[in-house]
Amino acid sequence: MNYIGSKFKLSSWLLNKISHTVNGNLQDKTFCDIFAGTGIVGRTFKNKVKKVISNDIEHYSYILNKNYIENKIKIPNSESLLSELNSLPLCKNGFIFKNYCIGSGSNRQYFTDHNGKKIDTIRIKIEEWKSSKKINKKTYYFLLASLLESADKVANTASVYGAFLKHIKKSAQKNLILEPADFIESKNSHKVFNEDSNTLIRKISGDILYLDPPYNHRQYGANYHLLNTISLYDNFTPQGKTGLREYTRSKYCIKKDISNSFEELIKYAKFKYIFLSYNNEGLMNEKTTKDIMKKYGKYKLVKKKYQRFKADKTENRNHKADNTFEYLHILVK
Repeated sequence: MNYIGSKFKLSSWLLNKISHTVNGNLQDKTFCDIFAGTGIVGRTFKNKVKKVISNDIEHYSYILNKNYIENKIKIPNSESLLSELNSLPLCKNGFIFKNYCIGSGSNRQYFTDHNGKKIDTIRIKIEEWKSSKKINKKTYYFLLASLLESADKVANTASVYGAFLKHIKKSAQKNLILEPADFIESKNSHKVFNEDSNTLIRKISGDILYLDPPYNHRQYGANYHLLNTISLYDNFTPQGKTGLREYTRSKYCIKKDISNSFEELIKYAKFKYIFLSYNNEGLMNEKTTKDIMKKYGKYKLVKKKYQRFKADKTENRNHKADNTFEYLHILVK
């Protein structure tokens, strides 16, 4: 997924810096990714550490990480299950079609009518299979993660769901095909949570804590609301032109709240090594971050220049790519 703040391009660099800080000894370590997003960093460490703890307050992230992090052995009959879901006759009046496709009269165009109906069809069947115990929880998360990623590929947006596009873009014209969200198999057991990070930090402990909170005012619950709607598939009345649902507002996106929330997280962290990914355009400046972390141990900062997030390359062809700096703040408590 083309995801705000994704560490996909930085994952090797992060692995190198974190491994070096802990003297290359990762195999006996518990690694916590407490703002996990799509789980790229947790996936990078999954087979390099003893245990990964993954957490995010957004439900779509929880589903992705229940599959990518917590699932550890191959899903039986996955190909036949995907094939069956792909060949189902389309549901005509499901929640996504009714509220997020133009043909239903919703005036919203997040998906073509065909793809909206197919999302509904597959989502309803996955839930039916779970209720009837045709599939277990591990298979449920695998199939649901597969649906989230497959739906995202054909969404008619500039990558985030804050708004839909007026015309159906080329990638959104393709018919949705449910493809497998294949995960890294693992001998070890891992744990995924769906909680507020500042609440969870008081309940867990480990060796390495990786922090990748929101950098700015953009709320993930608003920018990815439709993925939450597909994952939860609950009944509510979508609000406004964009069909927004109620969402949790992170204090890390609010300038007056961020420093207190961040210090609370550091204070109660029962981890020896703490790494914070941030950048030079964040709501919390370099000095504030340094001053907070220095209170709790030995502090260090490393930086890396990289290309900033662009919402959608096909929709921003006239925008020149520009760079920003990724900061990795390091604390040894």
